[in-house]
Amino acid sequence: MKFGVVKFQGSTNHDDLLFIISTILEQEVVSIEHNSNKLQKVDAIIIPGGFSNNECLENGIPASKSPIMKEVKEFAKKGGFVFGIGNGFQVLCDVKMLPGKLLINDNQLFSCKNIFIKPAHNHSSITALLDTNSAYKIPISNLYGKFQINDETVRRLRENEQILFHYCDKDGHLTEEANPNGSRGNIAGICNPGKNVYGMLPQPERAVDDELGNTDGRLIFESIIAYLR
Repeated sequence: MKFGVVKFQGSTNHDDLLFIISTILEQEVVSIEHNSNKLQKVDAIIIPGGFSNNECLENGIPASKSPIMKEVKEFAKKGGFVFGIGNGFQVLCDVKMLPGKLLINDNQLFSCKNIFIKPAHNHSSITALLDTNSAYKIPISNLYGKFQINDETVRRLRENEQILFHYCDKDGHLTEEANPNGSRGNIAGICNPGKNVYGMLPQPERAVDDELGNTDGRLIFESIIAYLR
């Protein structure tokens, strides 16, 4: 199995993903440059988090205009698996591969801390191995983390089981206080109708290594690997 991680200028989580996929998850992985107009032969593509293109404001927009994103969209149209994390989620929204928009956090501040998320269901590749009654501790690191969509889109996402995760407290309760950025409906992750394009704001690659004292994110990647196999 072979993963491709897109490398934008300024992305902070690109190297983290290469490390955890190759060393901890023991899967083949390659780096794909943002200015390339050709994908390598991969089974899955991950758009990493971080301030792509060294932009601090709406940093997903310049990344979405990179040549490689045209190839990523074609890959997804053919059923290829695409996963955007953090800023990568924002990029997928900016290129309309996922609905909605990520706005500045309600408190207008950059947020970097551990939060809890709860899977909405097991009916996706990314949540298949997760317990829907459990809360998972996953870090966030963002300024633009407020996911916003209109009422009709919320309804459609719920009906199609496209909502993957909700922000919750450590006991799994969905509360306003547990929402770290003001996202609509405590939504922390979604997918497209075809369930092959995924995006989430929390960053599970930062919760995989035993040395960090938190491996809650590992199950998310193990779910993906099991699905691709």
